[in-house]
Amino acid sequence: MKKLLKFTPILVFAILLSSCSSVRVAADYDREANFDQYKTFAFFKPGIDKAEISDIDKRRILRAIEAELMAKGMTKSENPDMLVSIFTKSNQRVNIYNNAWGAGAWGWGGFNRWGWGWGPGFGGGNQVSTKTEGMLFIDLIDTNKKELIWQGSGTGYLVTRNVEKKEARIKEFVSKTMEQFPPAK
Repeated sequence: MKKLLKFTPILVFAILLSSCSSVRVAADYDREANFDQYKTFAFFKPGIDKAEISDIDKRRILRAIEAELMAKGMTKSENPDMLVSIFTKSNQRVNIYNNAWGAGAWGWGGFNRWGWGWGPGFGGGNQVSTKTEGMLFIDLIDTNKKELIWQGSGTGYLVTRNVEKKEARIKEFVSKTMEQFPPAK
């Protein structure tokens, strides 16, 4: 039992770490669309050009989408059944951790935010951390009807400093999102 308690903090940390790296996905689709009819695709350049990310990241996303669709048996075509577009959003998440509990603890004589007296003493201040949470939307459009037939989104924290990790993270966003396509019948 003592050994189990000894490793509990490590286990909790591992669970928290893995939950932070996951991508949350959602998908919506036209219930009237016959997804079996879509065999070919092309990228919708006017829509992709509006995505507010670097051209390098756009190419990474498009390569990942192309690989996912081809793995599902679709082919890229000049005369496609379906067009693919993307757009992105990002938010800065600011976390503030209050470290007001410090050396003075509770009791008389400790200095706290109200002066000398009873209360939490010698505060450690606040720690602030920021993370960028991004959303990738993948739109699939019926070429003939010019209507959206499927939209998937992936949301999670972005990696920006390491190129290999960034590329892997983009592939993870696309892969997890495209797991939802085609929708289950």
